[in-house]
Amino acid sequence: MGLFGLLGSGNLGNDGSLEALLGYLRTQHPEAVVDALCGGPEAVTARFGIPATRLHWYRGEYRTASRAGAIASKGLGKLVDVFRTAAWVRRHDVVIVPGMGVLEATLPLRPWGFPYALFLLCASGRLLGTRVALVSVGAARIGNRRTRALVRWSARLAAYRSYRDAQSRDAMRAMGVDTARDEVYPDLAFALPTPGANAPSGPPGPVCVGVMDFHGGDDDRSRAGQIHRRYLDGTIRFVRALVEEGREVRLLTGDACDAPVVAAILDAVDSPLVTAAEAASLADLMKETAAADAVVAIRYHNLICALKTGTPTLAVTYAAKSEALMERMGLGAYCHPARELDADRLLAQFRALEKRSAGLRRTLVERNLAAARHLDHQFTALTTALFPTTGHTRSPARQEAP
Repeated sequence: MGLFGLLGSGNLGNDGSLEALLGYLRTQHPEAVVDALCGGPEAVTARFGIPATRLHWYRGEYRTASRAGAIASKGLGKLVDVFRTAAWVRRHDVVIVPGMGVLEATLPLRPWGFPYALFLLCASGRLLGTRVALVSVGAARIGNRRTRALVRWSARLAAYRSYRDAQSRDAMRAMGVDTARDEVYPDLAFALPTPGANAPSGPPGPVCVGVMDFHGGDDDRSRAGQIHRRYLDGTIRFVRALVEEGREVRLLTGDACDAPVVAAILDAVDSPLVTAAEAASLADLMKETAAADAVVAIRYHNLICALKTGTPTLAVTYAAKSEALMERMGLGAYCHPARELDADRLLAQFRALEKRSAGLRRTLVERNLAAARHLDHQFTALTTALFPTTGHTRSPARQEAP
């Protein structure tokens, strides 16, 4: 059994998807021998205890190449990775891509980076008879012609596909993929255990504000700087307004690249009421959101962590996936566009959210139970599709802590 993706590379959401998938395998298929082809093999092995191989032969794959030597090495790496990927795939009966937005380009993305790596995986699987499964993945319509072609063919060549929202399935259908047999299930992170949430009491408590090194999407490159400045300035003004009301603010991230944004906010607001969490996993993020009265966040898996703990949440959205998630969890009215962040309007939405806090917490309890049941069906379907002779029927979904 092989696991594939940008895992162990500093993105907590990606690693949370891996953790959830490993929970399924260890519960339902303890006989499976598991390893990974991933972005950060050392981190994956250290944390999850499975052997791992580096995704790309060229170590500088995701650094911009400006010198002739680096450009040549990147080009050579593309050729070497054809054979490295095929050799790795050949050793497996099944390869799973666990969640993640592998079929989208909602953030800046070059076609010859991860989309090319995913295409090599799926093409190798089809040629060598290894089943490749894309499990609860995210997708979106892609403007860049080369990226769109690589993503479309990756999806077509996969033996199994499921999506984390209906918009993802619709996007793949619009890009020419037959999705008649593809199902929609919640994000894999909803299968992770959830810490007990603290019911608010007394005066207004802490607010978690999730931040991101946001510069727009793949189609926003010409105005990336403008988008980033507006997002950062608006977030600083929002945090400052909370502090002026005496609220404690806890800054959350979801990727190592978000650190400069945290530093900029701490420097601009300069108050002991503003602190930064040092989260190393989605479990750490859930502990933070469970202790908060409310959450305002931009990263997709920060939103999931807040919603899973039943904390009233306001989403700063940069892609349809966040809006779909909030709608499914009963909080569709509490979205704010990241590209047009307006601190005054965001503050007004936040105050409206807090007024309905008790009712929203009840709604989230119901929606989380429904998500857990739906993921039970996902894991059962996955066992039927990939392990048809094992006969396992146990459910790996774990209930929330009391």
